[in-house]
Amino acid sequence: MNATILKFGGSSFLHPKDYGRIAGHLADRLAAGEHKIVAVVSAMSGTTCNLKAVMLDVNKQASPSNLDGALATGEMLSASLLEAAISRLGIPAISLNGYSLGIRTNSDFGRASIKSVDPTPILAALQEHHVVVAAGAQAIDQSGRLTFLGRNSSDLSAIAIASMLGEHTCEIYSDVPGVYTADPYLVAGAQLIPEISYRAMLQMSRHGAKVLHHRAVHYAETHNVTIVCKSLTSDGVITGTIVTGHGNARSVTVAREIPVFSCATLEECDNLCALLARHDINAIRVEDGHGVVICIVSDIDFALRLVALSDTVPVFIGSKNVVTELDSSVLRVHVVGDYDRAIALARQIHERMYPAAVGAPSR
Repeated sequence: MNATILKFGGSSFLHPKDYGRIAGHLADRLAAGEHKIVAVVSAMSGTTCNLKAVMLDVNKQASPSNLDGALATGEMLSASLLEAAISRLGIPAISLNGYSLGIRTNSDFGRASIKSVDPTPILAALQEHHVVVAAGAQAIDQSGRLTFLGRNSSDLSAIAIASMLGEHTCEIYSDVPGVYTADPYLVAGAQLIPEISYRAMLQMSRHGAKVLHHRAVHYAETHNVTIVCKSLTSDGVITGTIVTGHGNARSVTVAREIPVFSCATLEECDNLCALLARHDINAIRVEDGHGVVICIVSDIDFALRLVALSDTVPVFIGSKNVVTELDSSVLRVHVVGDYDRAIALARQIHERMYPAAVGAPSR
């Protein structure tokens, strides 16, 4: 069965009316001849943070599994709303959540890892409906408990579903049409990258680029799924970047307010970095006034829990901003305390990389 796999991020759902806009786009795709569609959705913008705040207000020591159950409801609501908007157009649609997607994970609550997939539930739903709306960022563990794949991980859900259905392309929709040489909202003249390799994209994602989740990029490379980054605007669809096996570009990323730790010895630094690496968490080692420090850029909540449970007892020295220069042969990391200074540094680096682009429109 041929199916088109699309993912819509939280920026696609700023207001309830946006579900009707997305439904209209799916209807247009079906009218143009596409047979079946799986639409993977994130929670409405801001919902996950609100849910977490409410949970911790009720119980600051809420268990990780309890938090997973609460946070996953944001994507469940989003999936139900999009199903309602599609059904209103007379199109047969159904929404599925983590209990019925056929994705099994380990029991690392807060940032579970996919262990197996079964396409049967989604294929059965596609037999009866033109559109299946899948709640992103969630699955179940081997005991049938709901697990959360991590913040901003609906990308991973979409790539996994594309792979399990035998599709080799997945469309990712966000508020920017693709991958840029810098954040276009921060750096004037940021250049759209038409094509980029999985490896180069993985480096950018691991160092703070927000367009794609780093575990989704890794899964796509492993399972040979091409990622097509798009944006749905009032003028139609804009295709910006294709992530595949080829392409590279110099870039600069900014990771805001990330936790920074110092360790008593280099051996403790090595042990902590090894622990985080085993869980596919990017920890950057940088030398500064505190000696060698470790900056945790990705999956921060889950990483902090690992740090708290580890034999190593690092010292938290505050939240900092990390600016990273990425080139095919160079990776330079700058730890900056003030966010405005971090942005200014990123602009200076980008101007050095792309002098002809200064002052050019970013999009």
